[in-house]
Amino acid sequence: MLALVAMSLLVSPMQTAPAAAQAEDDRLPAITVTARRREEDAQDVPAALSVVDGDLLDRSYSLNTQALTTLIPSLNYSSANPRNTAFTIRGLGSSVVAVSQANDGLEPGVGFYVDQVYHARPATAAFDFADIERVEELRGPQGTLFGKNTTAGALNITSRAPSFTPEGFAEISVGERNFVQARGWASGPISDTIAYRLSGVSTRRDGVIENVRTGRNTNTLGTQAVRGQLLFQPREGFRTRLIADFANFQAYCCGQVYLRTGTSLRAPTRQFGGPQGLAAQFDYALPSTNPYDRLTDIDGPLGVDTNEGGVSAITDWNLGPATFTSVSAWRFWNWDAENDRDYTGLPVQLSQHIPSRQDQASQEFRLASNGSGPLTYVIGLYGFWQKITGRPISIYGPAAARYLIGTTTGANNTPVPANLLDGYGQDGRTVFRTSSYAAFGEVNWRIVPDVTLTGGLRYTYEGKDGSYRTTVSGGPATTNAALVNARLGVLRPQSYVASDRDGSLSGRGNIAWAVSDRVLAYASYARGFKSGGINMSGLPLDNANQPVLATAVVRPERNETIEIGLKNTLFDRRLIFNIDAYRTRVRDFQATIVENSTTQTVQLRGYLSNIPAVRVQGIEADLTAIVVPGLSIRGSVAYADGVYTDYPAGPCPLEVQTAATARCSLTGRRLASLPRLAVTGGLDYVRPVGRGELILHVDSASRGGFNGDPSLSRFTRIRGSNLTNANIGYRFADGTEVIVWARNLLDADYIQNLTIQAGNSGLILGSPSDPRTIGGTVRFAV
Repeated sequence: MLALVAMSLLVSPMQTAPAAAQAEDDRLPAITVTARRREEDAQDVPAALSVVDGDLLDRSYSLNTQALTTLIPSLNYSSANPRNTAFTIRGLGSSVVAVSQANDGLEPGVGFYVDQVYHARPATAAFDFADIERVEELRGPQGTLFGKNTTAGALNITSRAPSFTPEGFAEISVGERNFVQARGWASGPISDTIAYRLSGVSTRRDGVIENVRTGRNTNTLGTQAVRGQLLFQPREGFRTRLIADFANFQAYCCGQVYLRTGTSLRAPTRQFGGPQGLAAQFDYALPSTNPYDRLTDIDGPLGVDTNEGGVSAITDWNLGPATFTSVSAWRFWNWDAENDRDYTGLPVQLSQHIPSRQDQASQEFRLASNGSGPLTYVIGLYGFWQKITGRPISIYGPAAARYLIGTTTGANNTPVPANLLDGYGQDGRTVFRTSSYAAFGEVNWRIVPDVTLTGGLRYTYEGKDGSYRTTVSGGPATTNAALVNARLGVLRPQSYVASDRDGSLSGRGNIAWAVSDRVLAYASYARGFKSGGINMSGLPLDNANQPVLATAVVRPERNETIEIGLKNTLFDRRLIFNIDAYRTRVRDFQATIVENSTTQTVQLRGYLSNIPAVRVQGIEADLTAIVVPGLSIRGSVAYADGVYTDYPAGPCPLEVQTAATARCSLTGRRLASLPRLAVTGGLDYVRPVGRGELILHVDSASRGGFNGDPSLSRFTRIRGSNLTNANIGYRFADGTEVIVWARNLLDADYIQNLTIQAGNSGLILGSPSDPRTIGGTVRFAV
């Protein structure tokens, strides 16, 4: 496998003409990054990072964060739908939906930045990129310069800036399942001091999961993104870049298919399978028990309609000894989607959706020293404000009472009418606000010519306020106490307000030794934090059926990482090899706990809170090389060992669950959603043919198995997988390219993420991989 040949920095050269390729492709280009808020060669940065430049993004058709996981092994991405998006670095961040952005009151552990602007909701990472210069994955806590929620690391994305030299690009791709994608950009001068850039991408594709009930295929693609920029450069040393962007995602999406049936210790009539199980009680037959048949029979509405956008202004003013930078931004995110959350053809749940709106504003001021003297620094101030409103809506159908309650309820076995939940539902309103302020500074001191010390601190103060209110209505009228309680056990009205104030100190220390002009060694200690939050998905109730406010606030995570690394630039920059090792300990890890000491109830309850400790340690290595002129190879490997070192009261795996909620110790168990080994690799080959060039590109990524649910059930194990993409084409002398490509070239079947059906019946659903798709592309300069 290509990934086993080498391990890379994920950057390889791409030339636009045969003459240029002949002159330049015998050495690797220097890659500029801004990982320390100043432009530097990636090989001079004493930290673990991966860089994917714009050319590689274009060649690999990597247009979103999910596609980046094919190129960066330490980055993991899971998304049941755009709102329930979770991505992690080294297994940390928002590793499972239960503690990811399905809950508006919690924040990610991976900072997501686009053109220096922090994006607070990971859902925005599901949108397509338009015209990207590079993506930097910064691993480990970025506690000084990227201090907003970066216990795990940061994704730092930079788009291409306007140019005073006219340039343009256009691309059209078509493929199987009516795949059509158009991309392009244009840039040039408006005057001697003003330049513009316009970029856009549009993608559509038919669904890959067939609904045998409706005949309509689900999980379609329908995305558009546009970005406009103006660059004002009135004089030397002063420039302002204005950016406005908008992206939307509209699709008949996102459904899952049957994966497997698990068994528990519940009564046979409360489990999905078996002769007395729920499927048998309804005489229900699944459309397929093979997830890779990609069949469903859901009977509820399905659809996603989400968009995001914003404006920002970036000003850089060279004052001589230092450069002053201001980054001002406002962004919004709208979300609405409807799901059939029972994932079957039974009318259990007729509708579920949570229309949401997020607005955020941020302002950052930085002062960075110029030059390369023995002492350099960056200092700054940062402010961030956010408001999220939501409206949780659920409506149940005629099969819900039998499916969720059973035929009898209560101590006296009161018969349950079949229509008890028919039309019963929830409506509500949630409001969540955040204010965050930070001051930071970092100093680099070259104490001797070859040794540099780095120290940085960031203090952040945050205030968060949340209000949650839901009501229930509908269903047949009843005054029977047992039936009323049974119905309230499915949906119960709640109303509460909560707030939290917290200050956190983060930072890092680093020593870097330039062993030679080709080798850099470093060691570092970093401390980061992931903001605390407020549980905005409902709270446990006490014996008086009142929300337990003691469980509303989730404390911040505290992360400490020790890292050593070696960066090598060898053979006249024909080979780059980097390796690092790290050990991370997280205190107050945000997760689901099950207990009753704070609720003072007789029955145990599960809710989002903090567990004492998690530990992740591992080794990462990257290599890129020019094998012969025109042929470059790259590869990366990430080994990670993640363990819940102290998790005394977690959710129980399905196989040991009974009718009562229970808690289980998960101490010593492997961290959910983290493969132990991930490997990526690829090659680019350019060969002159006639007046043009033959071009070949291959990417391959393999990941080990992992558990897809925080309960760590044996039924929620996801097997390892491989994804290989490739394309071959011809580049004409004028730069026009004609390409044939294949996504999932080997037609590999694997599960991307899974869901345990609500009610713990044992039904496990999954999102299967997209099948192999073959298509063609025409690219040309304009």
